[in-house]
Amino acid sequence: MVTGTLLLLYAAIAICALIVLIARYRLNPFITLTLVSLGLALAAGMPAGEIVAAYEQGVGRTLGHIALIVALGTMLGKMMAESGGAERIARTLIAWFGPGNVHWAMMLVAFGIGLPIFFEVGFVLLVPIVFNVARRTGVPLLLVGLPMVAGLSVVHGLVPPHPAAMLAVKEYQADVGQTVFYALLVGLPTAALAGPVFARFVAPRVRLPAHNPMEAALLDAGHGRVPDEQLPGFGITVATLLLPVGLMLLGGWADVLATPGTQANEWLRFLGNSVVALLLATLLSFVTLGLMRGFNREQILKFSQECLAPTAAITLLVGAGGGLNGILVKTGVAAEITALSQRFELSPLLMGWTVAALMRIATGSATVAMSTAAGIVAPIALAAGYPHPELLVLATGAGSLILSHVNDGGFWLIKEYFNMSVAQTFKTWTVLETLVSLVALALTALLATVLGA
Repeated sequence: MVTGTLLLLYAAIAICALIVLIARYRLNPFITLTLVSLGLALAAGMPAGEIVAAYEQGVGRTLGHIALIVALGTMLGKMMAESGGAERIARTLIAWFGPGNVHWAMMLVAFGIGLPIFFEVGFVLLVPIVFNVARRTGVPLLLVGLPMVAGLSVVHGLVPPHPAAMLAVKEYQADVGQTVFYALLVGLPTAALAGPVFARFVAPRVRLPAHNPMEAALLDAGHGRVPDEQLPGFGITVATLLLPVGLMLLGGWADVLATPGTQANEWLRFLGNSVVALLLATLLSFVTLGLMRGFNREQILKFSQECLAPTAAITLLVGAGGGLNGILVKTGVAAEITALSQRFELSPLLMGWTVAALMRIATGSATVAMSTAAGIVAPIALAAGYPHPELLVLATGAGSLILSHVNDGGFWLIKEYFNMSVAQTFKTWTVLETLVSLVALALTALLATVLGA
């Protein structure tokens, strides 16, 4: 197989070809992702008999998580919309923050809800509220949506108990409490700059189509159906929305709450699984936002079925991005990037960010980037006696968020839900992620200076 600089060149050409073919020539993204992935594997010299299997494994590994999350989250969002729950939360946020500050409200809500859950889970939970807030206030969708994804992204990459952050804490032998404290110091201003501030700048410059299929699927059928005085209570709606958050918190603290290996520990882990937690929340919504709101079983079945149609394109694109991810790993592109990063003499802080950033660009996965980079840099940092390993966790997490593009499932999730073109997704989501990465690195470096690291 091809190795070294030539392999990296092939990978760069493949990614550029993807962008040009989809953005410039308007080719079907799913077909283009598949063709370019297979073409890269052939150019890299992978045995022909292994190429399709590697692509399929990448697709399956990604969809095994994302497809279930999107389906269950969409059903929960549909129940929130049909019952008027999303409208109740939207009205409450508008009343608390005022119409001119709803973008700040969405950032703070996402930052809080996103602490214990994966980015994709938080996104599908909150996107119906984003649609409703934007519609009720008349502000551009991106002015509300981008702060939401900024808050989710920051906590996903920087703040324990996210799995990658926790793994990095372990690798660097950092203190969890100090890591969380420093992550909040760095994360809140980072989310503010990359979210509400950036959204205020970019939203007027990106014109979205008047019709958004996902917004219509989640809101239009039930919009105006429930009179104002019959909207569900704020408490019951928020409780339903936060059930998966609470369950996942329990799962994350399973080893603290119950002895590992015991039946209680296994049950906590089971209930805290993101799929199980969302399934239980969706079932609860059928009662609290369905039967208790006067809907019968036939109506609830109709809601849960009709909202899934627009998710087909999303799952296919996310899966194809995972297939490209699989090819990049199998051809050795990720390994070549790792080897390349080790040739440069950098401080542990900058090395953690650089290795994670290169892995993120190559594989599209923030979790893979952060965990891989921590494993590479930790022995070097420990040998050098770096005094603040908590800052290494933050720097590595910042690097793992940079430059989300076509091999990242999150890229396609944002594109399809917000109904943007590929070019618009680069201008908004990709720039936002890069801002998060660079601002978090700068603030971490400043914190290191203050602490004398």
